[in-house]
Amino acid sequence: MTNFVEELRWRGMLHDIMPNTEEKLNEGMTSGYIGFDPTADSLHVGHLTQIMTLIHFQNAGHKPFALVGGATGMVGDPSGKSDERNLQTEEMIEHNLKGMKAQLAKFLKFEDEGNGAVMVNNADWFKDMNLFTFIRDVGKHITVNYMMAKDSVKRRLEGDSGLSFTEFCYQLIQGYDFYYLWKNNNCLMQMGGSDQWGNIVTGTELIRKKDAGTAYAITTQLIKKADGTKFGKTESGAVWLDPEKTSPYKFYQFWLNASDDDVKKWIRIFTLKTKQEIENLEVEHNAAPHLRILQKALAEDITIKTHSKEALETAIKTSEFLFGNGSLEFLKSLSANQVLEMFEGIPQFHISKVELASGIDAATLLAEKSAVASSKGEAKKLIQGGGVSINKEKIAEAAQIFNSTHLINDKFIVVQKGKKNYFLLIVE
Repeated sequence: MTNFVEELRWRGMLHDIMPNTEEKLNEGMTSGYIGFDPTADSLHVGHLTQIMTLIHFQNAGHKPFALVGGATGMVGDPSGKSDERNLQTEEMIEHNLKGMKAQLAKFLKFEDEGNGAVMVNNADWFKDMNLFTFIRDVGKHITVNYMMAKDSVKRRLEGDSGLSFTEFCYQLIQGYDFYYLWKNNNCLMQMGGSDQWGNIVTGTELIRKKDAGTAYAITTQLIKKADGTKFGKTESGAVWLDPEKTSPYKFYQFWLNASDDDVKKWIRIFTLKTKQEIENLEVEHNAAPHLRILQKALAEDITIKTHSKEALETAIKTSEFLFGNGSLEFLKSLSANQVLEMFEGIPQFHISKVELASGIDAATLLAEKSAVASSKGEAKKLIQGGGVSINKEKIAEAAQIFNSTHLINDKFIVVQKGKKNYFLLIVE
């Protein structure tokens, strides 16, 4: 056994803790849970703080429960929200649950004896409960005054969108989750983000009033970026754990692009590196910030954990190709879909195979078949100045001919202007 609370504390993750929780945990193995609502068929990086909390909990010798909200996902939690959540069908929720379960299994040890992780679905205990049973066995123990006093409820009541009865009931439903797991699985503690504190303590209150029991609670800091923008969001949207939604390359780049202020916090939260290891990395990083040692260490660690070592290697090679001296052979090893994914957001132009078959000179290719140059005159100047490469080779003459033999994977031509400006020519 190790001190779970102290682990969260030095990593900067701890926010609120109920009195006597740390003492209870230090007595021996304790069961605790975190809930995940199936609003999509994949978790995203915003869920990683809670996933890491469960990993630390298990590594400290405790037994983690991951609750997937097959029932609560149909209602919607008002905490941290300004608008009513869209309700989902049972089929959508079931589909989402399967994706989430597969992802959580990558992070937690489910097979270990003793403190092996357990996954539960609150639909299992809510599916046969009717309204009258719920209001009699749950509702009568928690007053409306108590529920109205919660900050998440107050904010919504004061806002323009208001709060529906459906979402108002959410804290009772989550409270019953805690009671059910406490009663049937000896689950003594609930964990979550700091915005969940009100819902969590409703559960401890229900346990106290219904069965005179004692339960415990811990919440973690909500992650914010130093520049004020939302953590886990990019220009193209959320950063997902599913490689089909966010490629391992883009996932890797998200962490690699962290600011120095953010990475010093994130490497503590999102890796299992020890305090000494992190402090050593910080010394190296501070001596040569341009090498981005902390960012690379974080990006490599979390990419392997979420995807695989092979996915990390591909992500690094992709980065080297785009930003360094990567090999054209690497690009040839990728599928057409992987190439398109790699160049997503980069200007793309289409050329017919018939046009290319007869050959196109470099100046025409750059100015008329793409927008690399605004005119043939500009194209010639760029070429004369050594500022254009096609398929990683510098173009020496504007009259140089390109045809089907220059295609990568029988489909692509890659143009590079300067060091970082790429253009993808797609031949169809």
